[in-house]
Amino acid sequence: MQHIVPGPAHALYTAGATRTLEAAAAASLPPHTLMQRAGLATARLALALAPHAQRWWIACGPGNNGGDGLEAALHLQAWGKTPLVSWLGSPEHAPADARASHARALAAGVPFVTEPPADCEAAIDALLGTGSSRAPEGRLAQWITHLNALNVPVLAVDLPSGLDADTGRAWDASVQATHTLSLLTLKPGLYTGQGRDLGGEVWFDTLGVDATSHPSQALLNAAPAPSARRHASHKGSYGDVAVIGGAPGMGGAALLAARAALHHGAGRVYVCLLDGSGLLLDPGQPELMLRDPAALDPGTLSVVAGCGGGDAIRTVLPRLLSAAPRLVLDADALNAIARDPQLQTQLRARHARGHATVLTPHPLEAARLLGCNAAEVQQDRLHAAQALVQQHQACVVLKGSGTVIAAPGTRPVINPTGNARLATAGTGDVLAGLIGARLAAGAEAFAAACAAVWLHGQAAEAWPAAQPLTAGALAQHV
Repeated sequence: MQHIVPGPAHALYTAGATRTLEAAAAASLPPHTLMQRAGLATARLALALAPHAQRWWIACGPGNNGGDGLEAALHLQAWGKTPLVSWLGSPEHAPADARASHARALAAGVPFVTEPPADCEAAIDALLGTGSSRAPEGRLAQWITHLNALNVPVLAVDLPSGLDADTGRAWDASVQATHTLSLLTLKPGLYTGQGRDLGGEVWFDTLGVDATSHPSQALLNAAPAPSARRHASHKGSYGDVAVIGGAPGMGGAALLAARAALHHGAGRVYVCLLDGSGLLLDPGQPELMLRDPAALDPGTLSVVAGCGGGDAIRTVLPRLLSAAPRLVLDADALNAIARDPQLQTQLRARHARGHATVLTPHPLEAARLLGCNAAEVQQDRLHAAQALVQQHQACVVLKGSGTVIAAPGTRPVINPTGNARLATAGTGDVLAGLIGARLAAGAEAFAAACAAVWLHGQAAEAWPAAQPLTAGALAQHV
């Protein structure tokens, strides 16, 4: 059993792929083996998480997730605990494994209760698992409400009930777990959309099944390898970044991206403001070199375009799309492309020419590019990111809780780092600058995006609790 924390990569499997793997494993094992292993793993983790809890409410659904809960109750009772089981199933309609677990629980004298107890000290959610295909209703919804009202540890078996395993979309009635034990495989929905809010701390047990022969649908983003600078190097060894943006009233966005690129190691950083201010110096960061956009040759640079660009960014995009070998498109650059079919054609052509391109939309910008609304993007973030890749033939960083990074010819990754402190103005500009610095240093687009997103989120997690996180501070910290 593993406690999943940000760091190493892990394979992520959809519910359908998990069922395929489960069927293959079950065919090679004695009947009921996987459910018994799942119940034992659940009980062991439950005991470790709440060792002093005596009375456990185990809410069991009618399917195999409920069977896992019934098996867990058997072990908790054998270890001297008092499991109080509420079961929504019936022996006539339950799947064969769950029916066998119910018979075993009855034979062992496990107490069953028809109503949720008010005085339990811990609880197990074994209601739905990956079987959430419609909004919970009736007693199921009532039990979810009761679980959420308990001020006790709640361990979800496989997934918090009501959370979609593939997308991270949650019904209004969904369990807010303190811990989740993902069984057999890790599911994408635990790491994107509402999954990180509902799943709590995630644990993982393979149940003794090797999944390596089954290809996964996505990966959990991994911590980038630390990089060391050689003594025999100079500023030209780490590339040049140009940030083009900062329309009237929005110059701060471009300066934030530029500062992030500088502090992340770019050798030289140029700032091209589109506000016509003629600003020659950033007093807070004199290392930045301000230039006229028309005088800059994008063919030798890694360019970050669109941060606070307003409508003015539209006039410079054709040249950037044509000439910049490494290009990060953010904010208003994405909005301009969404409105202009000619720019979209130029963007798609970059891939065939071997140019590196990274798009960094938030959900609303992604929706504009896809011609839908933000709610549709959020309903299936993995699908939305992959649709953007297909449409534009570029690396895509779909920002949000569980940022998705996808690129042509690769499995997408979901990033596990970050928190709500990043929900403040300017942090997206900082991320664009970080990606630009990585591209300038020689990383290919997908690797640059994965590393920058991981470090951006990790910096927010490591931020001292007593200090407010601003984008300016973040740019200097990463």
